[in-house]
Parts: sequence; C-alpha cells; structure tokens
Amino acid sequence: MIVRMWHGRVPTSKAKEYREFLKERAIPDYKSIDGNISVYILERKEGDVTHFMTLTFWKNIEAIKKFAGEDYEKAKYYEEDKDYLLEFEPTVTHYEVVGSSEE
Repeated sequence: MIVRMWHGRVPTSKAKEYREFLKERAIPDYKSIDGNISVYILERKEGDVTHFMTLTFWKNIEAIKKFAGEDYEKAKYYEEDKDYLLEFEPTVTHYEVVGSSEE
C-alpha cells in the first residue's frame, strides 16, 4: 500500500469553505479511482493561515497514476483551488506503508 501526501495552505478566513470543497469535490474524485483505499484530510490552524494535509491510500503506484497521470509525483489541482490556496506546491510525497494496526 502507498500513501500519497499533499500539503496546502489557505487563509484561515477561507478554511471552512475550503474544507467543504474538499469534502464535496476532492474526496469523491479520489474515491472514483479503482485502487484508492481511503482518504483522510487533516487541518491545522496557525493564525491567519490554515494548513491542509491530504493523505490518500492506494493499492499501488499504478492506481496513483490513474488519478495523477504518468508524472504521479506532480501535485494535482482543481480549477477551484485558485480561489483558496496561497501557493501551489509542485509535488507530493509518497511513502510505502510498511506497518499498521490492521495487520
């Protein structure tokens, strides 16, 4: 199993709206891809900026490529992200899951 980690920052004034956008648009998009296991979205307020960390779990790299394309380490953005994000980080991070409480 592979975890794909993406980080984004939004103005805290837009955090609630962005959270709803992620629930309505991003989560269903991830879940529509064969090979997606689960999605977790984390949020942390830091003054005027709120951080979002998206953790998506995938069966393998091929499943991630179905979502992100051949250049699967490149971050994928939605048109609406421009209304919220303070910057567009160019890449994501992947880790192989080597242990869990479910084993």
